Amino acid sequence: MSDRLTVLTSKSVFTGTGDLPFEGFVAVRGNRIEAVGTKCEAASYLTQADEVVDLGDRTVMPGLIDVHTFYTGWALRTLGTDLSGIDDAKEAVSLLRAWKEDHPDCAAAFGHNLPETLASDAENANTAAVFDDCFGDIPVVCFTSGAGTCVLNAAASARYGFTPQACYAEKIWRMMSDFLALPEVRAGYSDYMSMLNERGVTAIKEMAFDDYYGFADEMARREESGELTVRVSMMSQPVGAGANLAYAREARERFRGPFVRFSGFNRMTDRGVWAGLAEMIEPYEDTADAGAAGKTVVEEPEWDLIESELRAIDADGFRFSLHCQGDGAVRRTVALYASLPRDEHGRMLRRHAITDLENSDPTDLVEFGKLGGICEVYPQILTLDRREDCLSMMRRQIGETRLLHSWNRRGMEDSGCTVCCGTDLPLLIPSLGESIYSACGGFFADGLPVNEVNALTLVELLRAWTAGGAYDLMREDELGTLEVGKLADICVLDRDVFDLDYRDARDLAVDMTMSDGQIVFDRNKEA
Repeated sequence: MSDRLTVLTSKSVFTGTGDLPFEGFVAVRGNRIEAVGTKCEAASYLTQADEVVDLGDRTVMPGLIDVHTFYTGWALRTLGTDLSGIDDAKEAVSLLRAWKEDHPDCAAAFGHNLPETLASDAENANTAAVFDDCFGDIPVVCFTSGAGTCVLNAAASARYGFTPQACYAEKIWRMMSDFLALPEVRAGYSDYMSMLNERGVTAIKEMAFDDYYGFADEMARREESGELTVRVSMMSQPVGAGANLAYAREARERFRGPFVRFSGFNRMTDRGVWAGLAEMIEPYEDTADAGAAGKTVVEEPEWDLIESELRAIDADGFRFSLHCQGDGAVRRTVALYASLPRDEHGRMLRRHAITDLENSDPTDLVEFGKLGGICEVYPQILTLDRREDCLSMMRRQIGETRLLHSWNRRGMEDSGCTVCCGTDLPLLIPSLGESIYSACGGFFADGLPVNEVNALTLVELLRAWTAGGAYDLMREDELGTLEVGKLADICVLDRDVFDLDYRDARDLAVDMTMSDGQIVFDRNKEA
């Protein structure tokens, strides 16, 4: 490790240990923070420095930590041949055949950027029929831009078992062993890390389905060769089978390095309130859609399986993150966590979490806080929709009173829960600016607010993106704040974030990112 001393100076240093920034410096030697201090304490370090980077009034802060990402989903956006610009299915066939010839060992032919017109409800079956005629028993799967929808032929349906109406991450697990083995998908992890570094992200908690279908070997190779610029805490999400504790024990022992760790397990419970698929405490309104009216849940989560897995996972020393969207699912999960062994202070022995919490009863947040619970929230989520497009659906489902309990980050914070930030990437791409706009301002995509009383302050959000994430990754002793001795994972914003109106936050960008003491993104040099 280099003994080189780099000193970053700024009028806005936010360490995460206090509430306000200050004019000062951060000194980095090798991969560790050697000193942090005010401007008047900087002289000796400036004299010794091999390099001084004067950042003016740009905010210097800890690297961002995204606690809910899916490389398996991100890879679908560029999987196979590029089909953008084609006009019909026959053109797709030509490109798919060429790709398959270049990939003789792959069981299927894959494509991305398929025009929406060829994947629409009206044309999907016709496109699939062309693929059937031209490829026979060779599976073909083509995703539209962003991988939100797809077309697959009969051979692919038989091999992989999903449909165009349900081609999201949890449904495509049978396909993972085929596409995660592709050399370009493995190489694509470099672009994935570069994208994260460009957004100031230096650590993630990544959902690695089941045993990660061989991709854990790629993570081990990259760490051994020193290629990683993002610290990765892998979580197994059981989809092909139940929670594999034998694999988890092996992964926990295998991944103990500075960049790759194994964290535990993740599982879905219910789904979106807006779609009427969440489990609620009280029944859905009479005007609810999707057959939910008068019911508390349409599709009952697998609570018996979840409970049995949770007890085994907890007993084996692992953590569990349960993805809950309705207040009923949150309540059931808090009760399950409360039934586990606790310490002398009444807190859970493991760092179990709840992810998303689209709607939650404040009394359950209080109980979860007493347990030492972690809330993994999506701070940018409102930016996906216009206000009335979202709220009109939710009002039909749960009414105005319960709507007030939606996205209640204020209640989580005030109840003593540890709040941290995720994106469900690739659903959302990490953006601190959009997080401020949405989670602090409470704004939807059209600039209209909702439930401002449930919002976080700027400092609370910055801590959630940093110290909260470090706690969630069980690495708070090394990451999450700018303190002497901690790893030098640092983010530099393009302006003073404390002098920013929430309404103007969306275009906030990252100017520089340092990972393990090395500059891995510099916007000025990129330009």
